[in-house]
Amino acid sequence: MTEIVFDHEDFDFETMEEELKADEQCQRLLQQFYIWLQQSGLTPEHASELAYSADYYLRDYVLDFLQRNALRPQAGQVHYFASNWYITRTLEPEMAVLERHLEAIAALYRFMHELNLVNSDQLDQMLKETTQLECYQQRIASFLALAGEGYEEWDRACQLEK
Repeated sequence: MTEIVFDHEDFDFETMEEELKADEQCQRLLQQFYIWLQQSGLTPEHASELAYSADYYLRDYVLDFLQRNALRPQAGQVHYFASNWYITRTLEPEMAVLERHLEAIAALYRFMHELNLVNSDQLDQMLKETTQLECYQQRIASFLALAGEGYEEWDRACQLEK
């Protein structure tokens, strides 16, 4: 595999043009991630599923929603993705789908750590946040059980630090 060298600054953005360039860098990173997954022994189908989930997380959530540099993960961002953002932006949130997303996110941060794009502390924090399955299952169940005006209270229970 011919590796593309990534710099943290390539993922910084303030303008729309810079965001589009950061998005292109994310696409390149995800292509390398897909190859890495296959070289790690995954079938092309499984690697494709994980790359798709990583794309959803990285480009739709981190870049577009959070407006953050993809190579500078912050504590709480995976937790918020799993316990709020995914749930509220999915017609029928399912734990099985969320688990696939979390598997992909964990693999993505391991890949990024292998390339020295995230440090060990960042990796440990992101991996910790991918394992809180009971919490995420409870959040999905409580969201699906909402009736009337309970959404605001449900939403306040899990906020993201900006």
